[in-house]
Amino acid sequence: MLDRPRRTPLLASLILLVLFVGVALAVAADVSWLTTLDDSGRAARDWAADQGWLAHPLRAIELGAGTAGMTATVVVLAVAMLIKGHRRAAVLVVAVMSATALLTYLSKVFVGRGRPVWQDPQYFLHSNAFPSGHTSSAAAFSGLVILLAVMLVRRPAIRRLIGAVAVLAFLLVAADRILLGRHYPSDVVGGALLGVGVLMLGLALYNPLPRSHALKAEPLPDPFPSARNLAVVLNPIKVESVEQFQAIVGQMAADSGWNPPKWYLTTVEDSGTGQAEQAAVEGADLVIVCGGDGTVREVCAELAGTGIAVGVVPAGTGNLLARNLEIPLFIRAAIDIALTGQDRAIDMVEVDGDGLEPTHFMVMAGMGFDAAIMEGVNEDLKKKVGWLAYVLSALKGLMFPAMRLEISVDDGPFTKHRARTCVIGNVGSLQGGMVLLPDATIDDGQLDVVLLYPRRFLSWIPLVLRVMTRREHNAGESVARMTGRKVVVRASTEVPRQLDGDTIGLGAELRMECVHGRVLVRVPR
Repeated sequence: MLDRPRRTPLLASLILLVLFVGVALAVAADVSWLTTLDDSGRAARDWAADQGWLAHPLRAIELGAGTAGMTATVVVLAVAMLIKGHRRAAVLVVAVMSATALLTYLSKVFVGRGRPVWQDPQYFLHSNAFPSGHTSSAAAFSGLVILLAVMLVRRPAIRRLIGAVAVLAFLLVAADRILLGRHYPSDVVGGALLGVGVLMLGLALYNPLPRSHALKAEPLPDPFPSARNLAVVLNPIKVESVEQFQAIVGQMAADSGWNPPKWYLTTVEDSGTGQAEQAAVEGADLVIVCGGDGTVREVCAELAGTGIAVGVVPAGTGNLLARNLEIPLFIRAAIDIALTGQDRAIDMVEVDGDGLEPTHFMVMAGMGFDAAIMEGVNEDLKKKVGWLAYVLSALKGLMFPAMRLEISVDDGPFTKHRARTCVIGNVGSLQGGMVLLPDATIDDGQLDVVLLYPRRFLSWIPLVLRVMTRREHNAGESVARMTGRKVVVRASTEVPRQLDGDTIGLGAELRMECVHGRVLVRVPR
């Protein structure tokens, strides 16, 4: 719906609102067939009255979906959208719910229908009945929730869950109005038509998708002529529909003055290196990469030192590079940053070790517990719930055995340590948004090392709090940090290892060197 022409939601809104007007006129004229239908509400109310246990749940639903409860819920949703940077979505939420409330009130005044005489005598209502205000607001709000889920939630299973809950909530409110006898069935139908109709009209008049962040920014200097050639390296399994993604990028590229993009799809055998090389050889001025951290790493490593900027569209689970560069996770916004953002030179890290061919990482390397988390993740669960799969894996392996390590920084002497995990970061924020390396920045030419050694299971709690609050005093031997351009880590035995969240097998050594300002990446202005 969001990608379709505005006439689609406009046509839908006109149909719904015409139907609403038809029902309203039928109610005002006391049409016989409608009266017969509405009389069926008495039977539903009598049935509910016989079910004593229903009284409190029905009253709770009535209060929760009332003016106060719905207003509070709308405010929370609108504020959440503002905090997440979706200002236009917040405006749509407030506008649709306000318009629905106003039109509901005006319709009540115009039709002037009284309440059913069989309504629950407790909290007896004397105001006009048509249309049901509870139902119209619940229909509009449930529709908004579904709309925002389609817009912002990537995982189909979670979108379907949100949609099912939203529809169920609306149905409960609609049934509540009839079972309490507050409304005739036609009041509920009218409220549903009005709420969804106003939502469709709002969507037709005001698109909640964010506008380009470059619209209000100063034009960037263009010291070198550019042919505006665009290439896109896409991991096809990371998007729901390759065709839809291609259409979105193509349209946004045209709007931003880029030539039609050339497409390079990754494969199981080549996760981005060959595609990035081909794009560079064929004269790309900008390469957009859409995929997880592994695909992003391969493309950045191949384009390092070429002067070709990389636009990152995060479509993985961790998306650590994007998070640290403040690239939004909303795909459209990320595409906009890639097309219209400014270039930033960031560091890349060369790494090798026993059983490991020389390679690179952009975000972090790890040995021990953090790598064991990556190994233990259930891939099927990861596809369904995303980063929560990492949490479950971490809980299973909290007492990963302590490692004996030797660490050398900048070719200095090796120092001995004990730790359950060793993380070498090029950035500060790692999995779950935890700021594990608060002093690390991606363009300072330095690597930051952190060692964590909780001695007991419960020791993780104060340790995590200490790490997150950057409190070093009283840390004892549970936290240690080091910084340098070169870092060598040796373990006494083979342990799990990972690069940018991808496991690289067991090993006892990692040798790393930070290459300052090696990669150009598009970031927000």
